[in-house]
Amino acid sequence: MKYIALIYSDPAAAPAFDSPEFGAFMASYHAANERYSKDAVLVLGEALKSASTATTLRVRGGRTETMDGPFVESKEQLGGFYVFDCENLDEALKYAAMIPAAQHGAVEVRPIEDYGRS
Repeated sequence: MKYIALIYSDPAAAPAFDSPEFGAFMASYHAANERYSKDAVLVLGEALKSASTATTLRVRGGRTETMDGPFVESKEQLGGFYVFDCENLDEALKYAAMIPAAQHGAVEVRPIEDYGRS
């Protein structure tokens, strides 16, 4: 079964891009990615640009409305995601716990609906 791990964190809590801690932080991501590949559970994973680049879209009464920025006001922002192919939720949670941002943010893990696709 496929699971998505949505990575939420407060950008102010993450290591600054030009800091020595940032290199170690990214090395942790590299190590996690290597493990996911070695264990053949990684389907897809990407980082997202800042929430300030987001556009929120709604369709109401047949009209499409857009607004700049994320829909919710929050310090924690959706910063990236992984899709894992795992046997069960426990296995997906094991891999999600390896995501470095879980140390200062949160990772939401959800099964992906398959609607009968194989």
